[in-house]
Amino acid sequence: MTKNITVTTVGLGYIGLPTSALVASNGIKVQGMDVNPSVVKTINQGEIHIVEPELKDYVSKAVEEGFLSASTEVQSADVYLVVVPTPFKGNHEPDISFVESATENILPHLKEGDLYIIESTSPVGTTEKMRDLIYQKRPELKDQLFIAYCPERVLPGNVMYELVNNDRVIGGINEESTQKAMDFYALFVKGKLHATNARTAEMCKLTENASRDVQIAFANELSLICDKAGINVWELIELANKHPRVNILQPGCGVGGHCIAVDPYFIVSDYPRESQLIGKARETNNYKSFWVAEKIENTKLAFQLKHGRVPSLAIMGLAFKPNIDDLRESPAKYIAQKVIQNAHDEEIFFVEPNITEHQIFKLSDYKTAYERADIVAFLVAHDEFKTLPKTDEKVVLDFCGIYK
Repeated sequence: MTKNITVTTVGLGYIGLPTSALVASNGIKVQGMDVNPSVVKTINQGEIHIVEPELKDYVSKAVEEGFLSASTEVQSADVYLVVVPTPFKGNHEPDISFVESATENILPHLKEGDLYIIESTSPVGTTEKMRDLIYQKRPELKDQLFIAYCPERVLPGNVMYELVNNDRVIGGINEESTQKAMDFYALFVKGKLHATNARTAEMCKLTENASRDVQIAFANELSLICDKAGINVWELIELANKHPRVNILQPGCGVGGHCIAVDPYFIVSDYPRESQLIGKARETNNYKSFWVAEKIENTKLAFQLKHGRVPSLAIMGLAFKPNIDDLRESPAKYIAQKVIQNAHDEEIFFVEPNITEHQIFKLSDYKTAYERADIVAFLVAHDEFKTLPKTDEKVVLDFCGIYK
């Protein structure tokens, strides 16, 4: 496969836009599609609507050179990338309606020899379902297309580097599709490309995130035990990790984001009897957020009893992980909402240094919030918070290891 192809990306969010910009930066014409007109307008101006280091430079240069454009309509191409959300429904069942809708929009443009790739995290069998949908609606194209699945595996805050350098797992509906997709990714990925089938590639993505969820659940469960036993969990983990074959992760106030907090449910939903450990880990990490909210409430009541007045409270961090602006599935956001529900007359400062405003929370400067609060609850280990002095004059609840 040469660079003399056109690519259409459906979905210009946290993965779709960086992927589009990277492909375009390699001299390949990319036409991005998003249902949000504001997003489309922003990108066509060479600007970005998300926070990600280096991304703006990639986008502005690709747009200026004519290799990247955006539209609210799918454009005809040789390669189609589906990079849309796959959330879960209220009962934690995966929702692939966005993938289906994207595929429906691509259908009229497909021609013999085109390559169709799903990058969205998906339940096992989704690629085959989309294959069947395509061939049902366009029977003349049966066995004339290349169809594959290739999940992203990048870390927010380092996406542009990892899209290039991380290994990729690529699985087609047949060997020809796998090879065609590998030829495409070889145009812009320096990491090793690992060939498999579509179902294994789908499960690989879910397995990676479920594995992380289980490991975090162990750390979070340890933190609950240590709190009750009067043990510093951060010191305990540091000492335990001195063992040459032990590598315990750091506890937090739960698990968030669009991957680790969601993907394990895709396995549990389809294989409920078999996924006992994976399901329990999800319960543990969800419970940790509830426990943190209860800890804050109990600390607030204890302060009021001791001092005879309502305390001021600082909620430090709303993102799902340090140093990003992404609040999707954030346990800190859930805890902040519980604090609002339990509020009476106390002054509450909500802090998230990576965003400028929020529809629900009135945001405060982190230094001001820290200085004025009686109780400081650290929920996310943003770098700014680590510069704040430790003091005995305040009640500090450190759920993320700021002072570990």
